[in-house]
Amino acid sequence: QLQASGGGLVQAGGSLRLSCAASGDTFSTYVMGWFRQAPGKECEFVAAIRWSGGRTYYADSEKGRFTISRDNAKKTVSLQVNSLKPEDTAVYYCAAGRNVLAIATKIPDRYDYWGQGTQVTVSS
Repeated sequence: QLQASGGGLVQAGGSLRLSCAASGDTFSTYVMGWFRQAPGKECEFVAAIRWSGGRTYYADSEKGRFTISRDNAKKTVSLQVNSLKPEDTAVYYCAAGRNVLAIATKIPDRYDYWGQGTQVTVSS
């Protein structure tokens, strides 16, 4: 089970830290990803991290503003988002994939579990 939190209303240029708490399974071999979906748009990959080893993957368009990290002891994955823009407004979802190859981290269908999402709204 995945529980996302940390969303909210923030002004452009601000920052947020989203968290995803994992429970009920041993996610130590999983890839944990963050996706987002804005109204009327498709689900979009943001970032992912391999729980074992910590290798990270980012959407090319978001490198530098987004940082994904994990806390093994707390079983949480976080997404730090800086310099927020109005176009970052979306529902952000965390997901866990059991067998996600590096080349497939951006594909939503490769993930097995999804959290309920947390709304991020950026005002101009």
